[in-house]
Amino acid sequence: MINYLPLDAITPNDFIPILNKPSTRQHLIEHAPFDAQSIKAWVREKRHIDAQDGCLVRAVSVNNCLVGWCGIQRAEMGVELAIVLDDTHWGLGRHVFKFLLLRAEQLGHQVIYLHLLHTRRDSRFLTQCARRVFKTHMLGECFTTYEIKVGD
Repeated sequence: MINYLPLDAITPNDFIPILNKPSTRQHLIEHAPFDAQSIKAWVREKRHIDAQDGCLVRAVSVNNCLVGWCGIQRAEMGVELAIVLDDTHWGLGRHVFKFLLLRAEQLGHQVIYLHLLHTRRDSRFLTQCARRVFKTHMLGECFTTYEIKVGD
């Protein structure tokens, strides 16, 4: 069973094994590995985003085991979805995506964007959901961006 928990329900250090795992990091923008201090700052920032109107950030738990995080957050292009899962649970990505899409609709968003770093192969599922797929450059990296109409 998948649960979506507020970040304050999770001990910050519990995120470190997932976010520092090489299989996770290869699909994230390059940054220093997390330690006890930096993970607290990261969680604090994500909780700040969660408190913003129209945003949502949640820990993803399966059978009471933390497997990642997800969110609806504001970005350069508008509202973006973020999904970061431990590689042992990548198969849950569609379920998490559908949860976020439903929440985006409840929050009143019309369009959302999902950016996959160039290290990820194109997603047939996301291409079918998207009204437009294109390349973007942000933070010195290249992404495949999926523009998705909410409520379709």
